[in-house]
Amino acid sequence: MAVVAQVKVEPDEAGLRLDRWFKLHYPGLGFGHLQKLLRSGQIRVDGGRAKADMRVAPGQMIRVPPMEADAARERSGPLTMNTIRDRHDGDVLSQMLLYEDEKVLVFNKPAGLAVQGGSGVSRHVDSMLEAWRNKKGEKPRLVHRIDRDTSGILVVARTRGAAVSLTKAFRERDTQKVYWAIVKGVPREREGRISTYLVKEATPDGDRMRIARHGDAGADHALTHYRVVEALAQNFAWLEMEPYTGRTHQLRVHAAHLGHAIIGDPKYFEEDPNWEFPGGVQKRLHLHARRIRIPHPDGRGIIDQAAPLPPHMVQTFNLFGFDESLSES
Repeated sequence: MAVVAQVKVEPDEAGLRLDRWFKLHYPGLGFGHLQKLLRSGQIRVDGGRAKADMRVAPGQMIRVPPMEADAARERSGPLTMNTIRDRHDGDVLSQMLLYEDEKVLVFNKPAGLAVQGGSGVSRHVDSMLEAWRNKKGEKPRLVHRIDRDTSGILVVARTRGAAVSLTKAFRERDTQKVYWAIVKGVPREREGRISTYLVKEATPDGDRMRIARHGDAGADHALTHYRVVEALAQNFAWLEMEPYTGRTHQLRVHAAHLGHAIIGDPKYFEEDPNWEFPGGVQKRLHLHARRIRIPHPDGRGIIDQAAPLPPHMVQTFNLFGFDESLSES
């Protein structure tokens, strides 16, 4: 039977942040679940409410609720559109959460979940954030977007002031964003820059971006750095891609322009009758917003967060034998 535990902080644990203390003692407890327990007051230090960044002292008593069953239930399945379908928005946001403080939230968005509403979109992050309005009635604010089919890092501001600061950081390119992609074939140059102009055009299948010339109406400059991390013969490559600009579909168009489209891309991967999609690989976009480094809106250093791969890319990494430890991100 699950019971509440009172755990004493040991002398050699002096000065540890509370979230680090839990990671040490309960490594299976997800960060999002820990934050939920702290917000609800189920975790306490010497009888008082606590925050993740508080420092513990020897002799303090930490109240640990019977959380293992709940945590295991939340982790019982991967975060996908299917597993979140019947769950409350607040619970889904908690499981998506990678980082939280009083000004900023960083989520790991599952593939298939739109960031904002649009035609045919019934559920999206912007509407889900209604579940996290604070006591002042403030709803967390989006400060950037990633494609619906792209998984990974999404930064959200908790206050109006933080939104202004974070939006400025994205606009002035003070952020470093790293994406992981699996592409068809292997680029001849193992590392390089892709510099083009992109313009949006309407097609029967919806809007898409195409390569344009400098001076074309509506064309914007787009610059991407890429690096081949690992390759499977000459058939597939795992790329790290870093966009210096933030154009719509930039990485997807640039990969295709390089001659090595991202596998599973429904817009920019051109089918070849002489090529078969590999067995055991899901026909879904293999593009993941892996990491972000962005100045904290309060000026207190850099927020640096990395997001684990989505299930369909984990499956492909395992099948191709790619080693995540080889990445620098």
